[in-house]
Amino acid sequence: MRNKKDVKKKLEELGKTLYKEIKEGKNPFLDIPIRALSNVYFNPKTKLIELGDAKSRRYFFNVAHIRKFVQTIEVASLAKELLDVNKHLSLRQVFYAIRKTLPGTKIDIVEDQTESNQAIEDLELITGASREELHINAKKSGAAAGKIIIKDKGDTIDWSKLGSGGWSIPSNTEDIEFKKVDAKFVIYMEKDAMWERLHEDKVWEKLKCVIIASQGQATRGIRRLLRRLSDEHGLPIYVLTDFDPWGFYIYSVLKYGSIALAHISKKLAIPNAKFLGLTAEDIKKYKLEKQKIKFKDVDLRRLEQIKEYEWFKDDKRWQRQFKLMKEMKGKVELDALVTRGISFVSNVYLPEKIKNKDWID
Repeated sequence: MRNKKDVKKKLEELGKTLYKEIKEGKNPFLDIPIRALSNVYFNPKTKLIELGDAKSRRYFFNVAHIRKFVQTIEVASLAKELLDVNKHLSLRQVFYAIRKTLPGTKIDIVEDQTESNQAIEDLELITGASREELHINAKKSGAAAGKIIIKDKGDTIDWSKLGSGGWSIPSNTEDIEFKKVDAKFVIYMEKDAMWERLHEDKVWEKLKCVIIASQGQATRGIRRLLRRLSDEHGLPIYVLTDFDPWGFYIYSVLKYGSIALAHISKKLAIPNAKFLGLTAEDIKKYKLEKQKIKFKDVDLRRLEQIKEYEWFKDDKRWQRQFKLMKEMKGKVELDALVTRGISFVSNVYLPEKIKNKDWID
């Protein structure tokens, strides 16, 4: 994680370089790493999806470039101001903050949020700082519980004493200070309903762990929080998802990163993550065959895509799961475990899986 001084220095250097080029009568330009599939690759050494070295040069005095050039500089200026006053804005608020009309024209710098979001991503690539480090946040989404005490903006918060809702995970988890971590591992799940089931059973206390949930794909804030718990406290991260292509994809993104965020995989991806979700063997063992939901065409297409991922295609254990899922022509949700008992997932499924090390790495 970069500190504020480093990020501010990067922004100041960018401004000084552009100013010098203007003063010398040159055509100011920005070199921006290309975010395209052609410039993204899987690094077998780091086991991460990473961005290549290819860059595109964007000039100010170029009709095709000027709009995006100005948008990026406007975001850089705003980020510098946010760091100076130590305040944050949401993605939506950034859009409105730079939505200005150029003097003497009827042209708005940005017309919709897609453009400001793109400019923020460009600035991430130029500076090497994440949007959270630039003090720009997305909406919060997720909950956590466990025997962890943190300090957040001067407040001391105990994750084990926050009632049924747990700790609401913010978009920006960079500056949170961990004061005490009394846990052996983390269980991350894609569904808040399953989190509520485990929280009510106090799984975090019984298994001495932390439980964290999102609503579907994990936000960047959640992924950064998981990575910090892994790096700073050595906690294994267990990923609990449904037996379906989308659950497998969520695991893949958490462990290896994603094409869209290849430029910050080293900050977000969790190489030590392990899949603890439903497997074909679990479905047979716990007699969940009748709970199968038939595949739609989109599910089958997703499965065919995932099985060809470079990090999966030579892994026999994963290929077995893909093969059995295809033969089953359907998926099974974690929620189906309640057919074995209301607290079956808390009292039997998870303790057995963890004790037997029944996960896929």
